[in-house]
Amino acid sequence: MRDLVLSCLILLFVESNSFAVEKPNILFLLSDDHSYPFLSCYGDSNVKTPTLDRLAGEGMKFHRFFTAAPQCVPSRAALMTGRSPVAARMTRFSAPLPRDEATLPELLRDQAGYYTGICGRSFHLDGSNKSGQALVKVFDQNNLKTFKDRVNFLRTGPDKGVSNQLSEFLDAKPTEKPFFMWANFSDPHHVWDAPEPFRPDPSLLKLPQHWPDLPGMRKQLADYCAEINRLDGTVGEVVALLEKRGLLEKTLIVFAGDNGAALPHGKGSLYDPGSNVPFLVRWPGVVKPGGESRVLVSGEDLAPTLLAAAGLAKYPKMSGVSILPLLKGEAYQPRKFLFVERGPHGSAPVTSKMSSSGYDLSRAVRSDRYKFIYNCTPWLPYSPVDSAGGAAWKEIQTENATGQLPSGLKTTYFSSPRPVYELYDLENDPSELDNLSGQAPVASDEQRLREALAEKMILDWDYLPLPAMLNDN
Repeated sequence: MRDLVLSCLILLFVESNSFAVEKPNILFLLSDDHSYPFLSCYGDSNVKTPTLDRLAGEGMKFHRFFTAAPQCVPSRAALMTGRSPVAARMTRFSAPLPRDEATLPELLRDQAGYYTGICGRSFHLDGSNKSGQALVKVFDQNNLKTFKDRVNFLRTGPDKGVSNQLSEFLDAKPTEKPFFMWANFSDPHHVWDAPEPFRPDPSLLKLPQHWPDLPGMRKQLADYCAEINRLDGTVGEVVALLEKRGLLEKTLIVFAGDNGAALPHGKGSLYDPGSNVPFLVRWPGVVKPGGESRVLVSGEDLAPTLLAAAGLAKYPKMSGVSILPLLKGEAYQPRKFLFVERGPHGSAPVTSKMSSSGYDLSRAVRSDRYKFIYNCTPWLPYSPVDSAGGAAWKEIQTENATGQLPSGLKTTYFSSPRPVYELYDLENDPSELDNLSGQAPVASDEQRLREALAEKMILDWDYLPLPAMLNDN
């Protein structure tokens, strides 16, 4: 039945795309665990990123692009389907993308004649290989690994091999076809092992308010920035390959991060550093150089935007919205809200001593000014994803135990239980340290966000209970 429904939707999609436009080549570059504003084109002095700065200068940079989840798998599911991870049934980290979910590369291939590929770091959407052989066997026996059927070219490998894989892809591409390539990078994901020349001086780094100024915090931030500096060089190799082949001016390039930094307040959390990532678009002749935008853009918006760039209408099941008019300098109606979800992380089983780093069920909605967070597992203490064993978090824990941690940070990191509802005024509190939920002066703003989140959860068939409405109390 699902295959029949998918076939009908694709037929409807084809019939709605009778108009023709010149189709650009499309290269989607995706870094891993990369928070905004960690590019020097955003004014961040902690890193040096000349290649990515060039892409921004020759195109458009976005300050408020948010992935649909602060984790690799669900975020990438949204990027490829134009739907929320909840709607696409991808909130469990180890899940393979269901076969009946149409993806950006297969739509470009089947409906616009693109030669399509994926290369680089694991793209994360064919199920986790860390689930144990017994469970991986289930994926194989039931043919749940689908991406070999969704693209023409599929390779995975280390960052240093991305340009070689792209070269192999371009050699195999039929001359008459435009291409779509999704190139994945490991940096700045752990392990942080960039060589010393990439590493900034820890003493010169600038820290936001949500990180206490501690030696271990500075050390880990320097390690993280080194990864970003190395990433820039790897992306430079890809750009150089396009230039050498005479393709750079014929290619729409998008660069983004898949979720935020694996540091406290970042990856795995619903605070902005968990899902606010760099987003750059370079498209010669279409996107005016030197542009920038502060409108809200969701990871759900990528697929419909790139379909529109190829002359295709939005696929019927997509909830994302094309930002092509914005890229072209045309009239554009910005989003009022965007949504971020959090589910289980990794493949670890539930234990009696688990923290939020391994298992958490929460949702968030963000407007221009306010963020509302709904925690459905508040009894789980906070712990940062992928960095709980690092020097930064250990020092933060020590500062808290000895009563030296500032009150805002103590509340954010060590409240137990955590609040079910959180509301932040991002204009006055960009680090999200002062929870305003339930306060009368912002009650109407909170109610509006609760209603928007509940509507999203209903339309996405979310399995969590809906948040309470303030006017129901």
